[in-house]
Amino acid sequence: MRRRRNRAIGILGLSLLLVVAMAAALAVGPANLSLPEIWTALQPSAGESPARAILLWVRMPRIVAAALSGAGLAVSGVLFQALLRNPLAEPYLLGVSSGAALGAVAALSLGLTVGPVGVALAALAGALIAIATVFRVAYAAGQLDTRVLILAGVVVASFFGAGVMLVLTLAEGRTARSALLWTMGSFGQASWQMNVALAAYSVPAALAAFGLSRHLNALALDEESAAHLGTEVERVKKISYLLASLLAAAAVSVAGVIGFVGLVVPHAIRLVWGVDHRYLIPMSFLAGGSLLVLADAAARTVAQPLEVPVGVVTALIGVPFFLVLLRRGYARKPL
Repeated sequence: MRRRRNRAIGILGLSLLLVVAMAAALAVGPANLSLPEIWTALQPSAGESPARAILLWVRMPRIVAAALSGAGLAVSGVLFQALLRNPLAEPYLLGVSSGAALGAVAALSLGLTVGPVGVALAALAGALIAIATVFRVAYAAGQLDTRVLILAGVVVASFFGAGVMLVLTLAEGRTARSALLWTMGSFGQASWQMNVALAAYSVPAALAAFGLSRHLNALALDEESAAHLGTEVERVKKISYLLASLLAAAAVSVAGVIGFVGLVVPHAIRLVWGVDHRYLIPMSFLAGGSLLVLADAAARTVAQPLEVPVGVVTALIGVPFFLVLLRRGYARKPL
């Protein structure tokens, strides 16, 4: 009973953290705005003003994109770690990011698409090709072999990564720089149109993942025990893989390659609130969104007027945290 109350308090606290993070991200930037100024600018009677334009068309779209992307990457990490029963598993292990990066870089370098929405679609297409390839290799004899899944993901990621390097080598200087910056992660091109598409993928997939919570808890034991508990093991494994891949692909298509969110956030939640997926999934959703909103706010303020790639910020946060986990042995413990 006490643990359940603590988890309920945790969900409320993480929800409040997400709201505070989004409010803080609205206030900071090249043009800092106070909370009263933000409130005034967002009133319908305020009319058009520079502050209102900045809030509605620059900061709010990228804040929403960061929240949805971080939430999707964190839930994707939870699913991959449960599916593979490997605490080191994360969304980019299976080639999703490399496939998306190749699609986006090819679009930018070869002029195959127009505008950020076209680049996002190209990235999504590349990610889906990588997902389908890995799944086809790993699915044999009527079951999904998780060991082959990891190996296939590593090989496919290496292949698509080589493709990215080849395209960047052949691209013109300015185009190559734009493509390279995209691979480091950025929400600078976020728009409401992209956010609608991102939400259409991410929110239903996260809800479906939450619906698998009981089966994921059973899989944490082992496949035989899960089957005895009534879990359709192969069906749950396939659905989990597809949901995790879709969440990661949608985030990468909008934000580029952003690491460590799907690896670090689930670990942090487990350390504090345990391994029950009924709580782990919603808490990771909220914590992942908060982390990436704050990381994006830092990326656009710490080196003004320049903007640091948000993937650099998450790496600077995630690497020390994960090294501490490894040092203390947490990441080597079975799930």
